[in-house]
Amino acid sequence: MSEPVKSPFDRHSTASEVIEGVGLAGRRAIVTGATSGIGVETARALAAAGAEVTLAVRRPDAGEEVAAALRERTGNDAVRTARLDVADLDSVHAFTSAWRGPLHILVNNAGIMMPPELERGMRGQEQQFATNYLGHFALTVGLHGALADAGGARVVTVSSSGHLFSPVVFDDLDFRFRPYDALTAYGQSKTAEVLLAVEADRRWSAEGIRANALHPGAIATNLQRHTGGLRTPEPYRKTVEQGAATSVFLAASPLVEGVGGRYFEDVAQAPVVDARPTALGVPAVARYALDAANAERLWKTATGILR
Repeated sequence: MSEPVKSPFDRHSTASEVIEGVGLAGRRAIVTGATSGIGVETARALAAAGAEVTLAVRRPDAGEEVAAALRERTGNDAVRTARLDVADLDSVHAFTSAWRGPLHILVNNAGIMMPPELERGMRGQEQQFATNYLGHFALTVGLHGALADAGGARVVTVSSSGHLFSPVVFDDLDFRFRPYDALTAYGQSKTAEVLLAVEADRRWSAEGIRANALHPGAIATNLQRHTGGLRTPEPYRKTVEQGAATSVFLAASPLVEGVGGRYFEDVAQAPVVDARPTALGVPAVARYALDAANAERLWKTATGILR
């Protein structure tokens, strides 16, 4: 791999700061899960830079309220809403079938975190794996043609430092043998999202499509509704504006032009580790999450599940 990507930004930088001076007029973007938290701020920053932004959301009524607010706030009338539930394969297919024209930026932002009981989603898969990974896999593959037509596109997938709690366990993806553990299942789904970026970049970079994954940081959002709220100590938390910074950096910054298959944290490429750091707030990506063989195997596994 080439030298790690560095930037003049850090964990305190905001989405507005990392996109300052970047013009996105004529570019089209999709942000999933853009009715709350960093999804809204990611969409706002892209719209403020001039992009045509589609909020891909489960509840179009809530999405339209956000879109209206963003249109007023940014002065960009090209912010719209479309229904997408990444936990529902029919919804994903309907969305991708309806999309017309090129797509320059896809931000896979939606997700769920640590439901206390084992639930099953599409094709009977464990719910976090199904929603966080499989839904976005189907969406990304379904939009491949639109991304290729852009003549230069970026796929940004919001993972988490939670990936450090579990690799993808190929022999028991859905906890049919292992006792269900919410954090382990969450970690597996987030590792899968990094592997999505690795393999999408390998397969599609020759078409001008680059894909990366990221950890946004610890931000108090609706994501923690099953955990009783954000439990990260105060000094390690970020605001929503800071939490969206790495997503926006990967989606739009010229500093990562031509870069793909990597994992970022605090607006910089994270170092690879072979053991989970014991200290809080230390940027890191597990070697298994960037492993090319794991990435290819998971892509083929997902293709088989959704066939």
